[in-house]
Amino acid sequence: MHGHGGYDSDFSDDEHCGESSKRKKRTAEDDLLLKKPFQKEKDGKVVHKQVAAELLDREEARNRRFHLIAMDAYQRHTKFVNDYILYYGGKKEDFRRSRENDKTDMDVIRENHRFLWNEEDEMDMNWEKRLAKKYYDKLFKEYCIADLSRYKENKFGFRWRVEKEVISGKGQFCCGNKYCDKKEGLRSWEVNFGYIEHGEKRNALVKLRLCQECSFKLNFHHRRKEVKSKKRKDKTKDCGESSHKKSRLSSVEETAKKKDKAHSSLMKSENSINRNSDEEESTSESELWKGPLPETDEKSQEEEFDEYFQDLFL
Repeated sequence: MHGHGGYDSDFSDDEHCGESSKRKKRTAEDDLLLKKPFQKEKDGKVVHKQVAAELLDREEARNRRFHLIAMDAYQRHTKFVNDYILYYGGKKEDFRRSRENDKTDMDVIRENHRFLWNEEDEMDMNWEKRLAKKYYDKLFKEYCIADLSRYKENKFGFRWRVEKEVISGKGQFCCGNKYCDKKEGLRSWEVNFGYIEHGEKRNALVKLRLCQECSFKLNFHHRRKEVKSKKRKDKTKDCGESSHKKSRLSSVEETAKKKDKAHSSLMKSENSINRNSDEEESTSESELWKGPLPETDEKSQEEEFDEYFQDLFL
């Protein structure tokens, strides 16, 4: 019994070994079928140190790339600077940019601004000049704002008005002095403004609206030309024309009256002459046959007019 049982156990072990070898063959065949053309062969042994280091570096580079992509430009810059200082040494002050040569838009406009732009100034325009020209086009150039703080030295500063000043009425309905806001007694002045700009001397004719005190400051050394409104000029012209017309009408009326008087006097004189002639005729008829008629000097009509006007103008 014992011998028979031992034989059975040996037989079963052989069967188990055969089945395991078949399974291995199947898995190897399956692996060959499922293997991709670009897939590397699996190393059954322990991986070499160089291969392991390459795999580790590749994973670290992938993680670092994802980390950098998640940052913005400033964070990446600070990280690189910190890494450089950590590995090579140094200070953060060495990496700080100097701001001595920095310029804002207003600095660029101040450097390239012109009180008046000519065709020659618009030649060879760069971006700085274009920016200054764009600012100049937005200014309002009817009236100026003046700085009269140095009027005793005969030095004045003028600039054009901006949109806020036009809306508030500064320079037109308020005094055009920079430090004055009076609204009463404003007078308009025309000034020949001479200035030096970019090493070139220029002149410009500008208009100002100033109160009485500021007008005194403007005309401290010599009087400028005052600009009067057209309405006033038209009124003065109308008054002069009306007075001239009245004088002409009065003179015409006077001459007409004189003519009427002269005509009436002439009519009276003619009537008296006719009466005298009638009386003379009546007397002459009675005296016709007494003797020859006496000779009388008859005056012409022109001589009678001359005598009449001489009596008038005496």
